[in-house]
Amino acid sequence: MKAVTWQGVHDMRVTEVPDPRIEQPTDAIIKVTSSGLCGSDLHLYETLAPFMEAGDIVGHEPMGIVQEVGSEVTNLKVGDRVVVPFNVCCGTCWMCERNLYSQCETTQTHEYGTGASFFGYSKLYGQVPGGQAEYLRVPFADFAPVKVPEGPPDDRFLFLSDVLPTAWQALQYADVPDGGTLLVMGAGPIGDMAARMGLHAGHRVISVDRVPERLARVQARGAEVVDLDEADKVGGVADVVREATGGRGPDAVIDAVGMEAHGSPTGGAIQKFAGMLPDAVARPVIEKAGVDRLTALHTAIDAVRRGGTVSISGVYGGAADPMNMMQLFDKQVQVRMGQANVRAWTGELLGMLTDGDPFGVDSFATHHLSLDEAPEAYEHFQKKEEGMVKVVFQP
Repeated sequence: MKAVTWQGVHDMRVTEVPDPRIEQPTDAIIKVTSSGLCGSDLHLYETLAPFMEAGDIVGHEPMGIVQEVGSEVTNLKVGDRVVVPFNVCCGTCWMCERNLYSQCETTQTHEYGTGASFFGYSKLYGQVPGGQAEYLRVPFADFAPVKVPEGPPDDRFLFLSDVLPTAWQALQYADVPDGGTLLVMGAGPIGDMAARMGLHAGHRVISVDRVPERLARVQARGAEVVDLDEADKVGGVADVVREATGGRGPDAVIDAVGMEAHGSPTGGAIQKFAGMLPDAVARPVIEKAGVDRLTALHTAIDAVRRGGTVSISGVYGGAADPMNMMQLFDKQVQVRMGQANVRAWTGELLGMLTDGDPFGVDSFATHHLSLDEAPEAYEHFQKKEEGMVKVVFQP
């Protein structure tokens, strides 16, 4: 089959790889019909290269049609249409019983001390073959896949794999009060969707980004927008947002940017340096050192009102990043974060999508491409070119 494989830093290729097969009686094989390109995939493209091996199949936002099931699978049958959450989780361990599916004890990667395995996401998270491919093996098929109705196009349900539950969890963790103001740092796929959900919930939403096309998307949904570059000319985002909120600041901030924020040349240089080191040297540097660009997070902490909440959905990877603990403590800021526990939210979200399209998912993707176009898509997406916000590959 064809699959998008990592071959080196900035080197994604579409190659022929063996078809997946049933390995455990609880597995299923799906024929992938759509698979998203996520901002987290860009970390593999460069920053987390030391944890990748040439030939790794990437992608963690797939859906498709069940082609084969293992002998112990009873909840799925051949022909079912399913979305596959990015968490590889068993559904029965202590963590899963508490809806902490991103911490599944059955699939934790003990070698690196990380949580549940992900599809297509490096040795750090289990090195499980991903879904930017023609076929995918899905472990724990009786629990993990989400069956969706026939009829609507894939885009109606595809984003249940990651974007929708990640943004929804970020909003729930933000705990915006009724009539409150939510600041969303970043208007990429997660930030865009979090803004839409905040607006749907009746909040005042202010979105920050530096890419005009992204700001235009959220503004068209009803968000107020702040251009990062323009804000920097007049004192910075925090000052601009405080002025827009009566001097107090927003009730909550979602950091939907993470480790690859703009505005930190030192952090960017460290990331590139770590990516060029031999793997055996680079891995402990990334695991133990401060390699993140923290501009977005520091801005979130600065901007949020006293007693407010910062919700972090953007991925951070450094263990020794400097944090303004004095400011966090003095402002009595609550911070919640973590990988999305996808299956904790899919039932509620699926019900909303079945009744309509409240978040505009049908038109959320900006580009629908073939797998063969994946290498160029990664390059353009990282550079934020061609108005590329959300890419869906269709094998």
